[in-house]
Amino acid sequence: MKILVAVKRVVDYNVKVRVKPDESDVDIGNVKMSMNPFDEIAVEEAVRLKEAGKATEVVVVSLGVKQCEETLRTALAMGADRAIHVETDEKLEPLAVAKLLKAVAETEQPQLLLLGKQAIDDDANQTAQMLAALMQLAQGTFTSKIELKADEVLVTREIDGGQEQLALKLPAVISTDLRLNEPRYIKLPNIMQAKKKPLEKKTVAELGVDISPRLVQLKVTEPAERAAGIRVGNVAELADRLHHEAKVI
Repeated sequence: MKILVAVKRVVDYNVKVRVKPDESDVDIGNVKMSMNPFDEIAVEEAVRLKEAGKATEVVVVSLGVKQCEETLRTALAMGADRAIHVETDEKLEPLAVAKLLKAVAETEQPQLLLLGKQAIDDDANQTAQMLAALMQLAQGTFTSKIELKADEVLVTREIDGGQEQLALKLPAVISTDLRLNEPRYIKLPNIMQAKKKPLEKKTVAELGVDISPRLVQLKVTEPAERAAGIRVGNVAELADRLHHEAKVI
């Protein structure tokens, strides 16, 4: 079984991003970048499935600027077998990403496609669903547990009311949630070995995909500052303020 995992290069989750003075976008100049945390969970799960003998090959793919190679090398150091980099300087929307992943998947023919449930830069939570729709495959989103069977995969999903279990026919698209696993610490020997693993380059033109933007970003602004809280003397005063001032009861 081959597993294809999509990984994205994003601003490190420890970094507080700043909005550009002209409010055109966030400023990522000289900012630490890393693998999207949800994608890191997807890579870890794919490697664990291979280590358990459930998969034979783990292929990671990233779309974007040249520096995405660093993200792919991190995934290779975690245990992936080889990497594919679709290089482009264009800003990619979720639909464009899904189309590019579909083109790669049609060549690779994986039985399982793993993606993080969302990227922490745009929080769109759309790519996995779009990819499943474009490829007409079963999908399991917000997954906290994966069990591979002969011709199907059992997934446990996080939903508002608790958990939901689904049996998906392979091939399938799965997006990973935080509770699925805890990614491993990468040791130096693995980092050195990752440099020798194959990393294939592709272009958008080579894949024949239209990545023209469908959305127009008008403005990016800082969120409004939260007002200071107040301390009330008793429950009656709290109820009065909620009723007359906040108007929530």
